Amino acid sequence: MPDVSVVIPLYNEEESLSELNDWISRVMQSHGFTYEVIFVDDGSTDRSWAIVEDLNQKFEQVRGIRFNRNFGKSAALNTGFKASSGKVVISMDADLQDSPDEIPELYRMITEEGFDMVSGWKKVRHDPLSKTIPSRFFNSVTRQISGIKLHDFNCGLKAYRGEVVKHIQVYGEMHRYIPVIAKWNGYKQIGEKVVEHRPRKYGTTKFGLERFITGFLDLLSVTFVSKFRQKPMHLFGTLGTLSFLSGFFITLWLIGQKVYGIYAGKEVREVVDQPLFFLALVALVVGVQLFLAGFLAEMMAMRSQSSKEYLVSKRVGFE
Repeated sequence: MPDVSVVIPLYNEEESLSELNDWISRVMQSHGFTYEVIFVDDGSTDRSWAIVEDLNQKFEQVRGIRFNRNFGKSAALNTGFKASSGKVVISMDADLQDSPDEIPELYRMITEEGFDMVSGWKKVRHDPLSKTIPSRFFNSVTRQISGIKLHDFNCGLKAYRGEVVKHIQVYGEMHRYIPVIAKWNGYKQIGEKVVEHRPRKYGTTKFGLERFITGFLDLLSVTFVSKFRQKPMHLFGTLGTLSFLSGFFITLWLIGQKVYGIYAGKEVREVVDQPLFFLALVALVVGVQLFLAGFLAEMMAMRSQSSKEYLVSKRVGFE
């Protein structure tokens, strides 16, 4: 078991891979760490995979996994995590904006201070306002919802105890919310470290404006899945019961009002002629549907579900 596994998802980063590997190697050797570097090629269309294969031939510590197409950063991280074997697992981006010099201190915080995971905080960022302002907004919202006091949930540089990455599932675009996923899986010792954020040296960012929309939707998704995955009836059943009872009591009130009017000799509109009756009817129908949805979801949750398998076309260094 190596001391450190470095998991690096990449997509079209041919210019930076050799330089990044050399930098990691210098840091590891200077601190006496045993280590492995796992490059996960997320369907690159440039020479990235050829460079990973070449590095594997030159360095016994380098391993590579290649997807047959682009699945996304979350898929790459999840696959790299499952393939890692280090006591401490470090994730970092391949674009040289994350500094490998941070690894020894991250390792110390995990092994000596007892953190389950440590997230980097890019306190000084070399990004345009179009990225920093939305990022601050989402970080603030995530702090409020999750209760985790981190400044930068989306920083690619993170450290984990080896056990943690084996017990979390990262899918869709959930890499932004790994601390939230870890917390709701029982790993609550989550720390933070200010890390250097370097200007991009090669290439361009692989993320567009659509990530802000998907980021918000993913936050809602991870909140729901994490809290109600094992108990969906608690959500759907509660909402369904409230909706059904609201419709039921409104209907009773309308019927009672009609009956009272008849006995009192007053002229009262027919129940079915009142708009409130139709609102009550909708509430009854929605309540029943929500309850049934919760029941079906509960049955599905009881069945064991295998994790999604991503089609890996090639591997090197795992023999």
